[in-house]
Amino acid sequence: MTTPALLPLSGRRIPTLSPGASSFPHHRATLRLSEKFILLLILSAFITLCFGAFFFLPDNSKHKRFDLGLEDVLIPHIDSPKEGKHASGQVVIHGQGGHDEHRHREEEESLRDKIRADHERALQEAKEKLRKSREELQAEIQTEKNKVMEDLKKKDVGPKPLPPVPMPKVVGVNDGEPLEPDVKEKRDKIREMMKHAWDSYRQYGWGHNELKPLAKKGHSTNIFGNSQLGATIVDALDTLYIMGLHDEFKDGQEWIEQNLDFGVNAEVSVFEVNIRFIGGLLAAYYLSGQEVFKLKAVQLAEKLLPAFNTPTGIPWAMVNLKSGVGRNWGWASAGSSILAEFGTLHMEFVHLTYLTGNPAYYQKVMHIRKLLAKMDRPNGLYPNYLNPRTGRWGQHHTSVGGLGDSFYEYLLKAWLMSDKTDTEARKTYDDAIEAIERHLIRKSNGGLTFIGEWKNGHLERKMGHLACFAGGMFALGADGSPDDKAGHYLQLGAEIAHTCHESYDRTVLKLGPEAFKFDSGLEAVAVRQNEKYYILRPEVIETYWYMWRFTHDPKYRQWGWEAAQAIDKYCRVSGGFSGVKDVYSSNPTYDDVQQSFFLAETLKYLYLLFSSDDLMPLENWVFNTEAHPLPVLHLGNITLPGSEPAQR
Repeated sequence: MTTPALLPLSGRRIPTLSPGASSFPHHRATLRLSEKFILLLILSAFITLCFGAFFFLPDNSKHKRFDLGLEDVLIPHIDSPKEGKHASGQVVIHGQGGHDEHRHREEEESLRDKIRADHERALQEAKEKLRKSREELQAEIQTEKNKVMEDLKKKDVGPKPLPPVPMPKVVGVNDGEPLEPDVKEKRDKIREMMKHAWDSYRQYGWGHNELKPLAKKGHSTNIFGNSQLGATIVDALDTLYIMGLHDEFKDGQEWIEQNLDFGVNAEVSVFEVNIRFIGGLLAAYYLSGQEVFKLKAVQLAEKLLPAFNTPTGIPWAMVNLKSGVGRNWGWASAGSSILAEFGTLHMEFVHLTYLTGNPAYYQKVMHIRKLLAKMDRPNGLYPNYLNPRTGRWGQHHTSVGGLGDSFYEYLLKAWLMSDKTDTEARKTYDDAIEAIERHLIRKSNGGLTFIGEWKNGHLERKMGHLACFAGGMFALGADGSPDDKAGHYLQLGAEIAHTCHESYDRTVLKLGPEAFKFDSGLEAVAVRQNEKYYILRPEVIETYWYMWRFTHDPKYRQWGWEAAQAIDKYCRVSGGFSGVKDVYSSNPTYDDVQQSFFLAETLKYLYLLFSSDDLMPLENWVFNTEAHPLPVLHLGNITLPGSEPAQR
């Protein structure tokens, strides 16, 4: 009889007994244990006796019925021949005559003997335990816990084995060393910065989602719920692999194998978990070929599917990984879902269907696309909010920055990832960009091209750091543009890159603010204090890299190096890298957060910027919005489960 739940934990203080208290012949540390055991045994004995008396012993009724699991048996209560007879004078018992009467009395006595034996055995076990020291008892508790855990693991039916599928062609995942010595030196510096960020997290925040580099401890935000899922580990894996930091990669893989558990009671952001975790795990799988990453990605994806259980099929913003209950952010336009969140699932979900053979993932994202295609769009623009209950747009706010950005990115990248066979995605992208050009893109008085935000029929002349990714997107989508507009979109990408560089160059720290305006004589400058911070964001450097790949104009490497130097000078601390609260201050304060995307995106794009083009060639890889590379799927030769032949 084990009672681990009632034993004190090792860290709990055990009070001493008063001089007059009764005692047992054991040291004082076990007296409290003894009292608990005796109380437990008395209670269990009392309950057992009551149970036996209620079910097995005779009462004043004529017969007592109980269940032996096979049939009902009547145990007679015999006081006198009169009480046990019908009018006919026959004794009413189960069976025939006195033989059965004698048999039932023997059964009653046998049950009583069994109860007494159980009591004696329980008392003996308790006496034996009371003779043991506290350490021995704690060791027994731990043994029992381990046994229970092992039993649970044995009972837990693992996931179905995934079907074998051909591995997409993996090209250019190693080396990429530049020929120029000065470029190689810069690339080595970026690699050293990655080592510092990773080693600091490894030392001070291991297993936590992110790192507080000044406090030198773990950090997390509400997008990951209340659990520690090692977001930095998952987010950084492919960067480590691409940089050739294989020992660090192996450390991350071991943590994931042993500790990454999605069966936790945590409410997480579907969008963030998809792009960081599923994207990161899939990229790590394709780069390394290690099955554990694929299996973990699929386990997590299954936890996200309940988020789609809405009247429209537009997923909730958040879902509880354990219960599957979803909801939306309270601030999002009367309970709406957000365009950039439900529109940034396609890449990962197509790969999930490809790897698992489960059509659900592909069907979920295609349903979203079809629903949006049927909806009216004001001025051809997609508002940032859509109510998942009614299927109606929320506030008419359109942005290529926060709330909207990656929706457009994934339309283009769905086409690229399909080996340019998903023409529906390409057409949707082209139409959206045409409306954005018409209504959102303007030139300032100083000649800077910027992307504003459309709010209720009015253009706000403000651009966010997040929108700076669009320069790279325009360049990436230039080839394949309708009406021979490839040159136009490559030039548009260059103009956006220039504007975003100006937002960096016009600050004291040479790091860009969160948002900057183009009115009242100010251009590419933040006005409000809460827009002057820099949190290690990657979007400007991302655009530099794409522009370098498509033009090889040396200014993009120069601009990237300026940003790298500024990050290393102003954001580096002994415990990692931190964001800063005011890029216009010569003595900035830190926000004390090393974001996981700094390792996933910012440092990866910098490293690729100073590498040769044969590292992660864009003909073979498409980067998700968290910079996790996924291989092009030659869907012209593949029919995804759940797809229609016309969509091949």
